[in-house]
Amino acid sequence: MATRRSRGDGGIHWDESRQRWIATASLGYGPDGRRIVRRGSGKTKAEAKTKLKAVLRDYEDGLAIAPSDYTVRDAIEDWLAYGLNRRDEATVETCTHLCRSHILPSLGARKLRDLSAEDVDRWLMLKSETLSTRTLQGLHSCLNRSVRRAMARDKVKRNVVALCLVPRGQAGRPSKSLTMAQAEAVLKASEGSRLHAYIVLSLLTGARTEELRALQWADVDLIGRSGDSLDVPPHVAVWRSVRKGGDTKTRKSRRTLALPKRCVEALRWQRDQQAKDRELAGERWQENGLVFASKWGTPLDASHVRRDFRLAIRSAPGIDADEWTPRELRHSFVSLLSDHGLRLEDISLLVGHSSTAVTEAVYRKQIRPVLQTGAVAMDQIFQP
Repeated sequence: MATRRSRGDGGIHWDESRQRWIATASLGYGPDGRRIVRRGSGKTKAEAKTKLKAVLRDYEDGLAIAPSDYTVRDAIEDWLAYGLNRRDEATVETCTHLCRSHILPSLGARKLRDLSAEDVDRWLMLKSETLSTRTLQGLHSCLNRSVRRAMARDKVKRNVVALCLVPRGQAGRPSKSLTMAQAEAVLKASEGSRLHAYIVLSLLTGARTEELRALQWADVDLIGRSGDSLDVPPHVAVWRSVRKGGDTKTRKSRRTLALPKRCVEALRWQRDQQAKDRELAGERWQENGLVFASKWGTPLDASHVRRDFRLAIRSAPGIDADEWTPRELRHSFVSLLSDHGLRLEDISLLVGHSSTAVTEAVYRKQIRPVLQTGAVAMDQIFQP
């Protein structure tokens, strides 16, 4: 005599419309009073039972199982829609481009539950043949955060992407810095150009390009103050940038820098030039208080600065203008100070890094430390 199934064991039946066997199991009631039913389907009874066992095993592990057709594309689209809230517009644009140009064409159709670490390893290795290491890191980060978000919402058991290492990609464009002779040539070639003061200030103060684009005349003091107990030289307050919210990259990036005489002269010329632009523009002038603006007073974007920078230095001897970018003026600032013997700690403060470790990591090729303690001691011991 057949024994009666225990309560919750469920059953198995044939679904004529789907032409499949459906195995079901009842797991009690949810908070809303509805019965919790889990199902598994297959072309045979054995296949349906096997799938139901997998569903029940996942349920016991604490997972509310996602639809079986939930794919990597679904996880990516969900993350792009909800996981980048309040992020900078440029960040959202970059992540969207990486996902839709590289991840979705290769892995988008893969069911998320079937995605394996081997799939990710093979995909990253294939991409490393054409992409830089930095781009590979971005791709891995986007996929990792998408799957991690899906895992937090019980779409998948574990995040296999986190188990994969990013391979070394193609060599990117190396950063470089100007020599002293090249720096003088660049400064001389830029004289009279719209970006002359920008180039002088970037090279002689090390300010970031996004900080200079946001610099306002209210932050500039070209006179200074003397005669009191504390002399204040001409200076510039680097307290804002074009980043979202207008703040600098880090808290330590907020700094007030004394201006070299050459910077003071260049900024005075810039002020006179801007007065001429304002007069020529007339009613079309849009006052924003910016030190560096277009001929209409509007803010400059990165492409404007890059274009005008290359035009300004095109006549510099020994310089291929197309091979240089404005940010490398900051690298040159660090290199020239290092060559001059300035301490790493002082350079780090001037460029607004949070620590000397950041300065070493970013500008390791530009910094040439000379350990002088031993030589000084030996000169004292063995006097010439």
